[in-house]
Amino acid sequence: MKTFQELGIDVETTKALREHGYEDPFPIQQEAIPLMLKGLDVIGQAHTGTGKTAAFALPILTKIKRRGPIQALILVPTRELAVQVSAEINKFAKYTGIRTVSIYGGQSIGIQYDQLRRGVQILVATPGRLIDHIKQGSIDLENVKFVVLDEADRMLDMGFIEDIKFILFYVNEDRQTCLFSATMPPEILRLAQEYMKEFEEVRLNEEELSLDTIDQSYLIVYEKEKFRHLCNLIRIRDKKQTIVFAATKQRTHRLASELKQEGFRAITIHGDLTQRQRDNAMYRFKRGDEDILVATDIAARGIDVPAVGHVLNYDIPEDPLIYFHRIGRTARAGATGKAISLVSQDRIDDFGRILRQTKHPIRKLNEEMGVEVPAVQRHHTHSRSFSRRYQGYEYGNQNRDRWSRGTRYRKDVGNRYRQAKRHDRGYSHRGHYSHSSYRNSRS
Repeated sequence: MKTFQELGIDVETTKALREHGYEDPFPIQQEAIPLMLKGLDVIGQAHTGTGKTAAFALPILTKIKRRGPIQALILVPTRELAVQVSAEINKFAKYTGIRTVSIYGGQSIGIQYDQLRRGVQILVATPGRLIDHIKQGSIDLENVKFVVLDEADRMLDMGFIEDIKFILFYVNEDRQTCLFSATMPPEILRLAQEYMKEFEEVRLNEEELSLDTIDQSYLIVYEKEKFRHLCNLIRIRDKKQTIVFAATKQRTHRLASELKQEGFRAITIHGDLTQRQRDNAMYRFKRGDEDILVATDIAARGIDVPAVGHVLNYDIPEDPLIYFHRIGRTARAGATGKAISLVSQDRIDDFGRILRQTKHPIRKLNEEMGVEVPAVQRHHTHSRSFSRRYQGYEYGNQNRDRWSRGTRYRKDVGNRYRQAKRHDRGYSHRGHYSHSSYRNSRS
């Protein structure tokens, strides 16, 4: 195993790494850093918590100029991840003089103007807010030599593909492009083929995703008894902080309120909170004022709290991949953690898919805890959907919310690009520019 300096990282950056306890490179870092230092485009498959931020940030810090305009652009899907990534890079850049700033929706654009005026070399941004700055002329991407798409699969899921294409048009074609993603759906590879030169792939296998450091277990219970079992599991845990995952924002509010009534210190985070409320919730959780965070999936991606020792799935996700993203909130950076799932009788099939998709053991706790396995009733072919409907009306609301969010987003994108057509002569009916038409429009 090579050290960071042997991989080619400069002295100032390695000094900061040592101060923050980074001794040996993780697998994704060992593979990706040399390729990026050679100037190659890279596709990296790595889950959050495996060191991917350092994998792309360290070679960028080594290669860019210490002063000057924006030279590196990192696109992320959420504001939480934007804040997290920029904070991490600023730690690494402590002795370099390189400045990293995050811009995202929900924060005052005036504050962002002030940060940009003071000089920035690395920009971490969510697509929507970056487009706002591009159109207002407050950000110039002409000198960007490095572009990183972080959590690319999530950005595709959230409908950012056209925004990404819009942004990449404003970046010099003579750039190095890297893409990091937890999964590799065909859309990711199509995006890579369109916007990347000959690229190298770095893929971590299951053993390298640190799932073997997570003690996974599950308990099959009646829906009406889930909260009682949740409280019992929280009481018998050690002192490490805990994240409880619920299906919807309504459910997170109810769970947090009921946990407080039981004497626990709990706080919620979900997609409807303002940025200030999210920041305050995360600050209180990280500081330890609250030791239980009740979260939805949409808010939880990008949460980075190294001390989290327990993940409790109050509601089982339908998609096994979401389950693995959830439990990845614990056992960060090589530590150990526990993940326990409460499986109601009507979600046994969903959890069965999770059991079939993992090579790691997930222990059944019913016999160990003396809890009787509830009978699964299937009197009608539609019994599962019927029971889910009345398990809590939140499931129906969740689907409607998801549909309305998608509809609003599609309308917003359509309006945005119709506006762009009126102002930019080079914009085509497909949402793409040609460089010749763009240059003509600017001359």
